[in-house]
Amino acid sequence: MTTDHSRSHRIDTSRAHPARVYDWLLGGKDNYPVDEAVGETLPPEARDAARQNRAFMHRAAAYLAARGVDQFLDIGTGIPTEPNLHQIVQRTVPTARIVYADNDPIVLRHAEALLVSCPEGVTDYIQADVREPDQIVRHARQVLDFDRPMALSLIALMHFIRDDQNAHGIVRGLVEALPSGSHLVLSHAAIDIFPELAEQVIAQYAKGGIRLSFRTREEVARFFDGLELAPPGLVTATEWYGADQEPPPSEGSGIYAAVARIP
Repeated sequence: MTTDHSRSHRIDTSRAHPARVYDWLLGGKDNYPVDEAVGETLPPEARDAARQNRAFMHRAAAYLAARGVDQFLDIGTGIPTEPNLHQIVQRTVPTARIVYADNDPIVLRHAEALLVSCPEGVTDYIQADVREPDQIVRHARQVLDFDRPMALSLIALMHFIRDDQNAHGIVRGLVEALPSGSHLVLSHAAIDIFPELAEQVIAQYAKGGIRLSFRTREEVARFFDGLELAPPGLVTATEWYGADQEPPPSEGSGIYAAVARIP
């Protein structure tokens, strides 16, 4: 495994960070009081959403690996929580190559210890921001073969990118960099499933200095424009499972999720 150390390693503990709040919601220890302060103000459903989101990632990664996808670009990785994406994928495809990217230096601190590839495969990490997609793609080209299909994973990331930051354009640009036969895996918090709950979460994150842009189903569907949605299409995180997978337990979810093929 290699890592990109080109950016500052300094961790800002004076402001909450999405990766560390997410870690707290998942019961992790790699967060600071400022992150815990945000997490503790969130409704209990926020923990459920984090768990549901993680489970969707596991199912989607396993689904694609079972279909021979052996290259993954995972942006917005977050603090590694086992099993991570590469562990799920390399169970099926030991030779798989995975590039992780996140903009929180704390993720880099844990990358060398936790993002350890199977001997046959490759796991790589770059500290980078999805708002600078060209930098991520440039780095990924050193590890992944952009002449062969791969999966782009954007798990619970794009609701941290506002419309005035060109959220849909960023995803479109990343998708256009991938070859035909690749896949987009995306989950996104909904504003229109549990509106009052969503507004409460948005308000509490804002108090911690984190701006959220939860979106409607129609707005999330735009991320998949021109792509071929795999069954069951764009559904909630707890409703998504592959054709050869056991359905997850039935429960409400405020997260949209889908896997789509790039024609």
